[in-house]
Amino acid sequence: MFSYLRKRFASHITERSRRRARLVSKDGRCNIEFGNVEQSRFVFLIDIWTTILDLRWRYKMTIFISAFLGSWFLFGLLWYVVAYIHKDLPEFNPSINHTPCVENINGLTSAFLFSLETQVTIGYGFRCVTEQCVTAIFLLIFQSILGVIINSFMCGAILAKISRSKNRAKTITFSKNAVISKRGGKLCLLIRVANLRKSLLIGSHIYGKLLRTTITPEGETIILDQVNIEFIVDAGNENLFFISPLTIYHIIDNNSPFFHMAAETILQQDFELVVFLDGTVEATSATCQVRTSYIPEEVLWGYRFAPIVSKTKEGKYRVDFQNFSKTVAVETPHCAFCLYNEKEAKAKEKKGYDNPGFVLAEASETSDTKM
Repeated sequence: MFSYLRKRFASHITERSRRRARLVSKDGRCNIEFGNVEQSRFVFLIDIWTTILDLRWRYKMTIFISAFLGSWFLFGLLWYVVAYIHKDLPEFNPSINHTPCVENINGLTSAFLFSLETQVTIGYGFRCVTEQCVTAIFLLIFQSILGVIINSFMCGAILAKISRSKNRAKTITFSKNAVISKRGGKLCLLIRVANLRKSLLIGSHIYGKLLRTTITPEGETIILDQVNIEFIVDAGNENLFFISPLTIYHIIDNNSPFFHMAAETILQQDFELVVFLDGTVEATSATCQVRTSYIPEEVLWGYRFAPIVSKTKEGKYRVDFQNFSKTVAVETPHCAFCLYNEKEAKAKEKKGYDNPGFVLAEASETSDTKM
């Protein structure tokens, strides 16, 4: 009993470690870490726009709030300094005929409020700049220009973050598993993909990469070696009419890396199949990419996908997503060799083959009869 539980626990740990060791997660995120980067992190400030867009929402909102509050408080200090130098504050006891640089600034709080009103162009009319100080006029102009720049950059970054085509990719989904079965008389690897929106992706293109560890003839070990995997769609690979779920398939022939795999050995393989879907969002004309990955445990040999599209009595087409990732067991050769050898054997049975070494010899008959 103890040995059985130990084996189960060991297999569970092994399975979890294998599932963790994947480059691309099921939702398309890349599991990669950069270490010992020689370039300074300040190089990311050169492309500050991309850096801001790539930040998480919590960091972006922190920068957004800090930028506005910081600028308001900084210029509030400057307005306080102007009032202090010009002796407009109540502690200097200005005379009745004294004309301040800014009306009704009585302290740091009122200076902060005037800075806020100036930068966001509220203009309550209670506090205003007079023509008494040239410094105050130039400070007003400078804060107005800088405020427009900060407002344009930060609001543009928020809008660009919201409208990124990366969010459109979340409404494109792939099947949980890939299956291997016969299609059109050929052994194929099949994957199902669906568009959850009625709006189309323009110019869609589907392709794949097989990631595996290979050893070159020179003895070099290459981790994450990439092999191109061509997928075929019955509707055509370019400009897909992607309004209903599609089943894409890869033909396992002599040029396929799956040709030497079998139903009994596929779970022992170490590979990761990454599938990409590129397209242009119809509403925004922005390009987006959807990706997912499959490891050997997620490739089912001898299965096909259940039907998902039906026609109602009203003449409408109905897509049942309950069967989107559902699979059905079918009779499938356990390897590509078996399928093609079986086809070759059947083809030879239908043909006649002449033996060029065969010679027809006529036997001579003897007419001697003994009485």
